[in-house]
Amino acid sequence: MQKLDAYFKEAIKQEASDLHLIGGELPMIRIEGELKEIDDKPLDNKELLGEIFGLLSKEQQEKYTQEKELDISYATGDVRFRVNLHQQFDNVGLSARVIPVEIPTPEELHFEPMLLEMTKLLDGLVLITGPTGCGKTTTIASMIEEINKTRKTHVITIEDPIEFVFKDKQSLIEQREVGTDTNSFANALKYVLRQDPNVIFVGEMRDPETIATALTAAETGHLVFSTLHTPTAAEAVERIVDVFEGSKQKQVLIQLSAVLRGVVAQQLLPAKDGGRMPAREILINTPAVANLIRNNEVGQIKSAIQTGAKDGMETMENSVKKLVKEGWVTEEVAERRVGANKKA
Repeated sequence: MQKLDAYFKEAIKQEASDLHLIGGELPMIRIEGELKEIDDKPLDNKELLGEIFGLLSKEQQEKYTQEKELDISYATGDVRFRVNLHQQFDNVGLSARVIPVEIPTPEELHFEPMLLEMTKLLDGLVLITGPTGCGKTTTIASMIEEINKTRKTHVITIEDPIEFVFKDKQSLIEQREVGTDTNSFANALKYVLRQDPNVIFVGEMRDPETIATALTAAETGHLVFSTLHTPTAAEAVERIVDVFEGSKQKQVLIQLSAVLRGVVAQQLLPAKDGGRMPAREILINTPAVANLIRNNEVGQIKSAIQTGAKDGMETMENSVKKLVKEGWVTEEVAERRVGANKKA
């Protein structure tokens, strides 16, 4: 496993966000959004597969062999990686996301005041949405750490795999990993309410059972954080509703209108001085928005965000404009991003 570990260490050394190892291809890392080769020789697939299997338990090896997909966590030194294993053209592929050792603070992540207010909530559902790699988990980790620092509360996270590792401060935090500590998100959520939690983090709402149980948890006095892969806040609401059929849709619309507290749709933009800056669309579930959700008038949510600044709402367009005005990103970057959103 020496060669494989050396690639992980090289990703850390070069401060990469991701490592990509694919049989028959050159090894690459991603730095500030750009891919970079770290060797001039293609990876031998048999050798790479052998080294990867050296990381896995017998159960994980069997699962990968059967399903051709596997998510695991891996650590070298103090640095953790979220690792996805997959197949392409009969070759093994490994994609690893570097997890920062320290949980970034709200200041480092440029939290808007409304995001900090969400950490003070006692119940309800808060969703962070956006494409893969836009920092959803990092944002939620920062919010949970803020709760950890300021409140005596019981936090349970259900993750696949565990990324940031929390150390108890004011709060008691339990972290459960799907596949190791529980069989599924839905299964863990089924029993979590018997574990006396105040705050629950569900890594992803993937299926009807998980979504329904998360809504019930929020409805029964718990603060629930979760993520969805949708580009906008309105599409997050639509995605949740569309998972259900017939009469269940109406029930979910009523539940969601009551328990939703806010949706934050996040993107990362290349910053002027290197690195990336978050731009965020923020939806707050005001009585007017709750009415739109209850009546399944999701198409009007975008207009509600545009006119909801006094309630702490923010459009993605205005968020990007602020980043330009404050000198964080160039007008060219802003135009590309806002222009793409308008076309979408």
